Amino acid sequence: MRLTTKGRFAVTAMIDLAARQDDGPVTLAGIAERQRISLSYLEQLFGKLRRHQLVSSVRGPGGGYRLARGMDAITVADIIIAVDEPLDATQCGGKQNCHDEHRCMTHDLWANLNKRMYAYLDSVTLQALVDRQVKPDADMAVLKNIRRRATLQVREIAAV
Repeated sequence: MRLTTKGRFAVTAMIDLAARQDDGPVTLAGIAERQRISLSYLEQLFGKLRRHQLVSSVRGPGGGYRLARGMDAITVADIIIAVDEPLDATQCGGKQNCHDEHRCMTHDLWANLNKRMYAYLDSVTLQALVDRQVKPDADMAVLKNIRRRATLQVREIAAV
């Protein structure tokens, strides 16, 4: 499972909007310029975000977008789901038919990962991201060190 550009751009754009909306409606052109995201792509994303009532549009001169709810009431999971980003690590899309129309041996592993990913993304609010309260997990450094050690071991074996 990978989070695609669609999900990353949607979250980035929503953080930009949330951080700037106190000065009035935020234009997509402004977000596009600051975040280096295509304006036409943002228009597509914001159409979906508006349909899911995460943002509202303000028409006319000085118009743009505002959050439709408070920053503390919008989670990363809300944003990802609104732009149709799949949060599914299973091969079958949760249908349990991934191995010749039967459940594969690793289905529960990936289904449990889906639940944990969703729970984590649902626990992170836009407010926390704007306030930069989301810190790197200490366990990530451990994972990087394990990967680095494994890579070095493979190189040492290859050199012998």
